[in-house]
Amino acid sequence: MKLLVVGASYRTAPVATLEQLAVPPADLTRTLDRLVAQPYVSEAVLVSTCNRVEVYAAVSGFHGGLGDICAVLAERAGCQPAALANNLYVHYDAAAVDHVFRVATGLDSMVVGEAQILGQIRDAYHGATGADSAGRLLHELMQQALRVGKRAHAETGIDRAGQSVVTAALELAAGHLDGDLTGRPALVVGAGAMGSLGVATLSRLGAGPLTVTNRGADRAVRLAESYGASAVPMAELTAALSTVDIVVAATAATAPVLTRQVVARALAERDLARGPLVLLDLAVPRDVEPGVAELPGVEVIDIDRMAALLADGPAASDAAAVEQIVTTEVEGFLTWLRGADVAPTVAALRGRADDVVTAELSRLAQRRPDLSDDQRAEVARTVHRVVQRLLHQPTVRVRQLAAEPGGDQYAALLRELFDLQVPQTSPVDTVPDVVVPDVVETDPAPSTGGER
Repeated sequence: MKLLVVGASYRTAPVATLEQLAVPPADLTRTLDRLVAQPYVSEAVLVSTCNRVEVYAAVSGFHGGLGDICAVLAERAGCQPAALANNLYVHYDAAAVDHVFRVATGLDSMVVGEAQILGQIRDAYHGATGADSAGRLLHELMQQALRVGKRAHAETGIDRAGQSVVTAALELAAGHLDGDLTGRPALVVGAGAMGSLGVATLSRLGAGPLTVTNRGADRAVRLAESYGASAVPMAELTAALSTVDIVVAATAATAPVLTRQVVARALAERDLARGPLVLLDLAVPRDVEPGVAELPGVEVIDIDRMAALLADGPAASDAAAVEQIVTTEVEGFLTWLRGADVAPTVAALRGRADDVVTAELSRLAQRRPDLSDDQRAEVARTVHRVVQRLLHQPTVRVRQLAAEPGGDQYAALLRELFDLQVPQTSPVDTVPDVVVPDVVETDPAPSTGGER
């Protein structure tokens, strides 16, 4: 069984494509079921944030697995697989492990070093566990990815150098508002994980007064009360827009919430002397209708624009330290993987030897009924010792060789030489909960944020 990563991110695809590929929580289990129902895919984990949609899979063949995953993604996007080709990246085996670990440590994030992606990886893993789409291989990969991500943040300063996407977006917004958000009235549209992080970050940066609106009014009220903010019904969105300078839009709506008509009405009521109305669209699908950016007096900062504007990364030494951690951990995982591949083969070889010994002892008993029970027992012990000694050195050596690069060929060679039928390893029955530390100072939903 081989590892395969197929995905699209802010590096390879525009927001419009990511919107088509995005998998909301309500569709996660159904999409995972579609993936593992494919002929070449036996395990799958799906990560879907505003910056990436990725499938981590255990496949029985590279080309077959790639075709199966692309077919499901294209079905999700409502297009032919060929239409996605230029937006997808593919990583196989060692490169797949390296990519997953880089994602978990924040090295592959839009804002390098941001820590929220670690919680999103955890959520994706738990989602796959709940859907029963992760088997032994992906359980091990995801648990190790979470551990590597935690190690990177514990042993280096990458999380101090990096920022959450919300913080980075608000710093960009401050550039349009005299460089300071202190005392700037702000509105957060959406009370989910990203909205919660938006309120927390705005509060920490001194913006205010803060207002929260959400389709579910109760949730907006609870979030607002946590930060001394006000909650308004979504029906009063236009009026709320007219009184603020900054808007963080982060809903899970499938259609734009801030339409050109709504924003135009708000601008008509707004005091132009306040400066531009800055809209941060951190949602996928987008919350701000494309035509809004054409309105005078509006600045829209969305995921596409952030990718183009964010040039600063963490200190080179911190990034280099995390790169070294990833390199070391990838090799460690590959060593485990090679050993895990050969173990069932060694077990099958020993099982074959036991079957041969049992059959020969049975024939001996039929040919020599005159042997006493003690004699038969002694013969059995002798034959078993001979077989064990013959197999000991080869099996020890093949385990050693399997741990080296290219070691998977030895297990394959054993299976071919002895015509061994090695059964598929069953998924583990229980998955220990992996605790990811809260990396945001005040985050009501610490499991998400950076990539949403």
